[in-house]
Amino acid sequence: MKIILTQEVSGLGTPGDVVEVKNGYGRNYLLPQGFAIRWSKGAEKQVVVIKRAREAREIRDLGQATEVKEQLSGLKVSLSARTGNGGRLFGSITPAEIVDAVKAAGGPSLDRRRLELPSHIKTTGSYNVQVKLHPEVTATFPVNVVAAK
Repeated sequence: MKIILTQEVSGLGTPGDVVEVKNGYGRNYLLPQGFAIRWSKGAEKQVVVIKRAREAREIRDLGQATEVKEQLSGLKVSLSARTGNGGRLFGSITPAEIVDAVKAAGGPSLDRRRLELPSHIKTTGSYNVQVKLHPEVTATFPVNVVAAK
């Protein structure tokens, strides 16, 4: 089955790539999850639009990725959230909230889909968050979750 990826799928490709996968994998996982669309001549024209959108938000090269990594290494990111007994949060901290906190702390704008959380953040404390900036560069920065007053 020939498909066009709309999101990054590890081990398969990046958005805009036209790949050949087994029928079951495409029909049962990639298409229902929205990770891909079926290939057709009309859909082939969308590849240009998908790649242009990816290039707009993607870090250009290895040099820029290392610059962003240096910016993140010296950053102190703090989030406040409502808590209950024992420091447990009402809900959890999402990648979008972390991206907003990085930007508020004076850091670079990041893509929330590139963040790798250690686990669900459901309690107060300090967490190390990884962000994959480039295929060769991964940055790690601390996020401190505190109780809102």
